[in-house]
Amino acid sequence: MIPRGLLAKPGSEQSERLYRSEREICYTAHMKLFVISDIHGYPAALKKALAAFDASGADALLITGDYMYHGPRNGVHEGYDGPAVAELLNVYKDRIIGIRGNCDSEVDQMLLTFPMLAPYTRQLLADGTSLFMHHGHTLTEEQIASWCAEGSIVISGHTHVAVLEKRDERVFLNPGSVSLPKGGSKAGYAVIDTDARSISLCELDTGTTYKTLEY
Repeated sequence: MIPRGLLAKPGSEQSERLYRSEREICYTAHMKLFVISDIHGYPAALKKALAAFDASGADALLITGDYMYHGPRNGVHEGYDGPAVAELLNVYKDRIIGIRGNCDSEVDQMLLTFPMLAPYTRQLLADGTSLFMHHGHTLTEEQIASWCAEGSIVISGHTHVAVLEKRDERVFLNPGSVSLPKGGSKAGYAVIDTDARSISLCELDTGTTYKTLEY
C-alpha cells in the first residue's frame, strides 16, 4: 500500500504524531520512486514527465507541490492550462504521493482526486532510510535537522533549481521544475532506486541522467 499525506499544522503536536507514526509505512524491498516538482499548470511539460514515469517502471510518483497555479512571480506562458494538468494527474491518483506547495490551495484539491494539502510527509523505505518531503518555503534548516535523522533523504522543490548533494550527513534532493526551470537548471525529474540505493537527476527532454548519488 502506498501511504498518503495528512493535513496538519507544521510543528504541531498533531503533525508530529501523524508524520512520525502513521506516515512511517514501510515500502517493499525493491522500488523506484519518481520525483517531480513545480508543474505550475503546464500540461505539455507534465505529459513528458508522465511519459518518463511510465518508461522508468517506477512504483510511485512523488510531487513536491505547485500543481496548477502559475504563481504571481512566474507570469503566464503559452500552454498554461491548470484544469488539463489536473486531468492528467488524476489518472495516476493511486500512485501519487503529493504535498502542498506555496501556490496550492483548497480550490486545487477540489480538482485533484488524490490528497495534496499536507505541508510535508515522511516515508520509511524498506532499507530503513527515512524520506522526508516538503515544498521548501516554510521549514528552516534547524527544523529539518531536528526532524530528520542522519542518513535521511530530504526532498524539496520551490526554487526550480535542481539539487542533489550530501550535507550534514543527510541527502538533499530537489528535482527542479518540470516546466519553469531557473538558475541554469534544465527541466527535469529525479529517480530514487531503493535497490541500488541511488538517486539520479535526469533531464526532462532527453531522459539523460546527469548526476547520480548513492545514499
